[in-house]
Amino acid sequence: MHITRTRPESLRGPAEHFTGSVWLDEIASPEPPSRLRMFSVHFAPGAHTAWHRHPHGQVLHVTEGEGLVQREGGPVEPIRAGDTVWIAPGERHWHGAAPRTFMTHLAVVEAADDGTAAHWEERVAADEYPS
Repeated sequence: MHITRTRPESLRGPAEHFTGSVWLDEIASPEPPSRLRMFSVHFAPGAHTAWHRHPHGQVLHVTEGEGLVQREGGPVEPIRAGDTVWIAPGERHWHGAAPRTFMTHLAVVEAADDGTAAHWEERVAADEYPS
C-alpha cells in the first residue's frame, strides 16, 4: 500500500489539446506495472478538449457543474454532476464544459504499453461546439 499525501501542482491544459481555460490535477499515476492514470479536470465555461482517442478507453465522472460530450457521428450529449461516461477504446470524441457553466470531471484511463494515454487530433470546429 502507498498513500500519497502531496500531489503535483495544477497544470494548465496545453493550447494544442484544449480550447479555453482548462486545468489538470493529477490524482493517481501508480508505478508500473500499473498503467492507471487519473486526473481531475477543471473546465471554464465553454472550454473543451480537441478531438481525441484513448487506446484502452476512458471513464469520465462529472463531479461539478454541467458539460458536453460527443463521439464522432453522434449527437452532442449534456452531462451533469453525478453522471459517468464510458468512452470505448479508440472512439473519437471530445468533452468539456457547457457554454455558460464550469464543469469538473474525473478522467480515468489506462495507458498503452508504450505509456501513451491519448492520441490527440484537431480542435473542435467553432460550428461543432454548441453556443
